[in-house]
Formats: sequence, C-alpha cells, structure tokens
Amino acid sequence: MPVINLKIIDIVPVRVNLWIMIFTSCWVVYMLRVNMSLNLIAMVPQPAKNISLRNQCSADPKGVLNNSLRHVDIAEIKEAPRQIQGGSFNWSKDQQAMILGSYFWCYPITSLVGGMAAERWGPRYVILATSIMSALLTVISPAAARLHYIALVIVRFFLGFAGGFMYPALHVLVARWAPPEEKGKFISALMGGTLGTVVTWSLTGPLLERYGWPSAFYVPAGLTFIWCGFWWYLVADTPNDHPRISISERKYILDALGDKIKKSKGLPPFKSICTSFPFLAMIILHFGNLWGLYFIMTVGPKFVSSVLGFELTAAGVISALPYLARLFMATIFGAVGDCILAKKLMTTTVIRKFFCLFSHVLPGVLLVLLMYTGCSTALSVAMITMSMGFNGAATLTNLQNHQDLAPNFAGTLYGIANFIGSTSGFFTPMITAYFTRTGDSFDQWRPVFFVGASVYVVSAIFFILFGTGNIQDWNFSESGKNESKAKTKTDDANDMNDTSKNGQLRDLKEIPTSITTRT
Repeated sequence: MPVINLKIIDIVPVRVNLWIMIFTSCWVVYMLRVNMSLNLIAMVPQPAKNISLRNQCSADPKGVLNNSLRHVDIAEIKEAPRQIQGGSFNWSKDQQAMILGSYFWCYPITSLVGGMAAERWGPRYVILATSIMSALLTVISPAAARLHYIALVIVRFFLGFAGGFMYPALHVLVARWAPPEEKGKFISALMGGTLGTVVTWSLTGPLLERYGWPSAFYVPAGLTFIWCGFWWYLVADTPNDHPRISISERKYILDALGDKIKKSKGLPPFKSICTSFPFLAMIILHFGNLWGLYFIMTVGPKFVSSVLGFELTAAGVISALPYLARLFMATIFGAVGDCILAKKLMTTTVIRKFFCLFSHVLPGVLLVLLMYTGCSTALSVAMITMSMGFNGAATLTNLQNHQDLAPNFAGTLYGIANFIGSTSGFFTPMITAYFTRTGDSFDQWRPVFFVGASVYVVSAIFFILFGTGNIQDWNFSESGKNESKAKTKTDDANDMNDTSKNGQLRDLKEIPTSITTRT
C-alpha cells in the first residue's frame, strides 16, 4: 500500500509537489520559530493587574468591544488562574527579551552563507539537514528551560543558526525550477510561513491549556520530523536530478529557463554585488519589511495579551489573524501583479515601486493609527490585521526584487539581504522591553509602534527613489561568460565539421552519378 500511495503522488506534476513542499517548508521553519512568543506567556507568570490599562479603559464602558470581554474587567481576566502544566519561571522582561531575541543572534550569519551553501551543495540537502537539526533542538527546549534560562537561550541560538539557511536555499530552489511565467506562483509559496504562524498560534493556546507548555514544543518537533520524510522523497535540486519527473515537464522547465541559470560551484561576483546601488535599495526595503514582520511576530502576542486584555487561548488566535490576512492578500497581490506584467500595463520596475505603497507605506500608517484606537479591542485587532494584510504585497516588492536583479545568484542576494534585515529580529524585543519596562499601557507601547512605522515608510521611500527591477550585468559572471564563449566556439566548430562532412557525403553521392553518365 505505501508504494501505491507514492505512485499516486508521482502522478501529480513535479512542479506542484515542489510548490507544496516549498510552502510547507516555510510553514515548518516559522512553526519552530514563533511558538516561543506564545509559550513564554504560559511559562512566565503574568502580572496580576495592569492598573494603568484598567484606569484607561474603565472610563468608557464601551471601550472593550469584544463580546467575550464586554461585561468583564480586563484586569480580572488577567487575574484568572490558568492551570498550565509544566511549571513556571520567574524570568524578568529583559531575560524574556533575550530568549526571544537569541534566535536572531546567529540567524543573520547563516542567512548570509545559506544561499552560497545551497548554490554549492544543493538546496535539497541543506534544507533537510537544517530541518532535522531544528526539530532536535525544539525537542530539548523544555529540558533546557528547566535547567536555566541561559540554556534555553543557547538552544534558541542554535535554532536560529539552523533556520537561517532555509529561505536563501529556497530561493536557490525557485531559481532552478520556476519558469519565468510561473515565478510569481513559486514566490507566493514562500508565504507558507504566514500560515505556519496562523496554525501555530491558533493551536498552541489549546495545547498550553490542556497539556502544558512542553507539548507546544514536542508537537511541532514531531510534525517537522514527518515533513522531512516527504521532503527527501519529493524534492530534487534541479529538474535533471529528479528521478521521477516526466521528459516533457523536464524539457518545458529547461527550455523556459534557457541559459540564465547555471548550476555553479564558483563564488558569486561579490565586488559587483556590494557596489550595486539597486541591490542596496533592495536591502533597505527588505530590512523595513522584516522589521515590521518580526515586530508583530515577536511582541504581537504580548501586546494582545497584556494591553488588549485577551486571555491566553484567545491571544494565540487573535495574534494569528494578521498573518492569515497577509497570506490571503499576498495571493491576491501576486495574481494582480502577474496580470499587470502579462498585459504589459507596467514595467517590472514600476510594479516593484508602485506596490511598495501597499507593502510598506500603508502598513506603517496603520501601525500609527493603532496607537490611537484606545481600548477598542475590535478596532485595534482590525488595524493590526490590515497592516499585515497589506504587507502581503511584499511578494511583488522585496521578495521578488533579488530575482529580478540576478536570478543566477538569487540565493546569495537574498542571503545578504536577510543577513542585514534579520538583525531587526533581536532589536525589536529589546526596544519593546525598554519602552514597556514600567508598564503595559498604550503610553508605554506607543513609541514602539512609532519606531516600527517609521522604518516601514523610510525604507519604501528609499527604494522608490533608487530601486530597479532590471537584470544587472553582473548576473552573468566572468566564468559564465567564458563558459558561454567556449560553448559558442565549440558549437561553431561542430557546425563546421558537420558542414564538411555533409559536403563530403554530397561528393560521394555524386560519384556514381558521374560514372553512370560517362557510361
């Protein structure tokens, strides 16, 4: 029976299987990354009351619009006993910020080398090895937490080390497999992390309440091990390496890619990359996107629980809504962008710049407005959700621009951009801890959101002024040019030999004719 099931899988086009595996790989890496944000709420006892928030909200009985909270004081919900199994820890806000931020201490470094590693050794093996490593580290996280918070910091550090390889390696895989007219679809698969966040935060709350916080580590780790088996069977580095791809599908992919992509083990043209101003604009745009993304990811559950007053289970669901909106809107924006490009209504550069208004500017404006919604929980959640929803347009801006600039080195470019952009992952918890050290009122949180909004908008303005969607000359490295020249010379020589052989054959064919004529 298992063999029959696998044969059924083989009936599906390889590109469909690949899209699903790329989508679920992002799901897996985010599942192991973001669960700590909600787990900490269960692992660390929360303050009994938030006097400043209760004073703010009690002045207007209509302030709390959530039906489940309408007739209950927010502070009383926080005081309600939560029977969380597994024990609790008396960690300070700075220690909690260190636990959350430690994931990103090494993540930028491995993001930098992840693309080059995948270009050299193949994305299939790189992603498989780092996924297994991430699952093992997640399994030992509860034991590390009971040992000491520093032990958990170390585990999270190495979890970030492994996770940093994922996205650059996936971009290498997309560059080698995705035909140009399907590039948008494959890029949208990279939004799988959004659904991973939604499912993780939605299911972690019930797991915490029913089985204790250790289960919120063991379940994601077990799912990751199962996923690794499917990845090993279904994915190959290139169409030529896949053992079950049809001849027609392989030919279609290779003909569509042409000679723009090569499987190279050489070094990228770092000098040209580092001196490229369009690439700098892309890095800044990517940094702004990741700042907003990591901000909501790392401190979103804390804001929803401590400021808006949702209890633990609801906090996971509410915090996941923005990511669900991001996934939905990313699909819409991707379809709209492909349609515009297919009908040639805009150039690639204009598309990249225009949609920055949706991916960066509008989300920043909504974060500012969020701080003036007061205790209206429904309006606050709506602002966060719309902010992340519009950010789904990133599939047309920073998530595709490196593929525009140099598809031959897409993994390397994304790795460098992620190296710089991911530093926001350990800055945002620190900034949040600094401003909310004395309380969790809107006054304490307002500067945190202002900083996030400013980074969003400024990065978009810079890219609009200096960015481009045109392929760069250094995409074709000197080695690639030499290979092309050598190939051209070889082809010319073969053509001359063929011509000579054909001429000789014609001469041989004419000999009997001349003999017959003489006779």
